[in-house]
Amino acid sequence: MVIGLIFVGLFVGIISGFFGVGGGMILVPMLMALGFDIKSAIAISTVQMVFSSVNGSIMNYIKGKLQVNEGVWVGVGGLLGGVVGARLTDLLPHETLQYIFLALILFALWRLLSAKKPHPDQEEGTFSKAVLFVIGFGIGIIAMMLGVGGSVMLTPILVGFLHFPTKKAATAGLFFVVFSSIAGLGYKLAAGTFADLSLDWTQVLSVAFAALVGVMLGILLKDKVHDTHHRLSLIVLYVVILGLLVEKIFFA
Repeated sequence: MVIGLIFVGLFVGIISGFFGVGGGMILVPMLMALGFDIKSAIAISTVQMVFSSVNGSIMNYIKGKLQVNEGVWVGVGGLLGGVVGARLTDLLPHETLQYIFLALILFALWRLLSAKKPHPDQEEGTFSKAVLFVIGFGIGIIAMMLGVGGSVMLTPILVGFLHFPTKKAATAGLFFVVFSSIAGLGYKLAAGTFADLSLDWTQVLSVAFAALVGVMLGILLKDKVHDTHHRLSLIVLYVVILGLLVEKIFFA
């Protein structure tokens, strides 16, 4: 099982670095397919996201790809929202979490498909710090409810409403995951969630450390791909995740 989880973590880490996502939207269904229940999968995903997002954001910053100014306000909102979302995870039934996850993927896919490609001379949209905080707070709640980093929602918002290129949106999305995942992990540790689930920490850390390596590979790959191809790849990823969720919810 551990060897399999290492490969899963490595794969999810590559996806995380390449697409700027926390990795939870693909890791949670994969862990469920391996026999974990959704709440255990969410807990493992939360640990993985801390490892991959922190490492990936440091790497993006060193490479000069990450701008932390406005992203901090979204991140702080996500941090506080993540605490609320982590609490709601313990209160909601498995079926409700699955349907919320499905709706989230449909929204993200719709925004990516409907967003127009930004013109080279078109300025990126801006929001006030208060609005950025509220956006982050709302995304943080939903993100930690589902064990995803939140960039699954933030990236389509940045691309579809603020006209960010997808690669720049991916970098900002991964930075947001740092805040929301740390908040979610802190709450789960304080609440004793991992003890209640009786998770094997060898399995948890196998996924996390493998993802840490994978995210570096994913970022290197992202920087070599044209923005148009990156956007198409992101759409394909969302379609694959949608298929996995539909199969799990309606046909398993």
